[in-house]
Amino acid sequence: MIEINLLPGTGKKPRNRGGAGINFSGVASGLASKVNDPLLLSAVASVLVAALVIGGMFWHQRAQSTQVNESLQKAEQDSINYSGVIREQRKAQSQRDSVVSQVNLIKSFDDKRFVWPHIMDEVSRALPPYTWVTSMVQTNTITAAAQSSGPPPKGGKAGPPAVDSTSVPRVQFKLVGNTVDIQALTRFMKVLEASPFIENVQLERSSIILVDGKEVTEFALSAAYQTPDPSSIKTVPVSLSVR
Repeated sequence: MIEINLLPGTGKKPRNRGGAGINFSGVASGLASKVNDPLLLSAVASVLVAALVIGGMFWHQRAQSTQVNESLQKAEQDSINYSGVIREQRKAQSQRDSVVSQVNLIKSFDDKRFVWPHIMDEVSRALPPYTWVTSMVQTNTITAAAQSSGPPPKGGKAGPPAVDSTSVPRVQFKLVGNTVDIQALTRFMKVLEASPFIENVQLERSSIILVDGKEVTEFALSAAYQTPDPSSIKTVPVSLSVR
């Protein structure tokens, strides 16, 4: 038999289809009951301390990284600026060395320009009668300027000692001549040795030869130029007339 309820609000209550709900109060009370556990408190405290330490280290490392990057950028900028300064300094030093080398070379030539005139003048002044010179050559061909301008040694090996290109090189020469009087040759050597511009006069050889059917003595002398004492040099004024 079917019964129909015509009065609303009466009869059996409908079932709750939502199922069993979460009891938050029970969960809260369970957690509250476990707060007094020392192991849990230690674990929570350890996690918090580890999080703080890791955060502090991360912040510190980040600050140091920022500072290092700034220092690196500043160092790179300083390096760029200093490299330009060093480049200009090396260029200026190279130009200075080139100028000094040219000045020393010119000075070396200037110091040597009066060497041979002095030698020729002293030889002609000391030449006795019936004696004449047939040849006179320089025996040392390496000058100080040539030695100083040589290429640098290779392989890092030490080269020869540096030579002062500003000093006057010691010119050595050989003189060949003829004489009809052997005593004249002796006087000739003594006068040359007494000269303030010539030293180390040595007789290399002497022999009898025929010149135009007559016997003469051919001799060869070796000598060297020396820088005279300034007190032995006499200077005279030079006047030039202008028309």
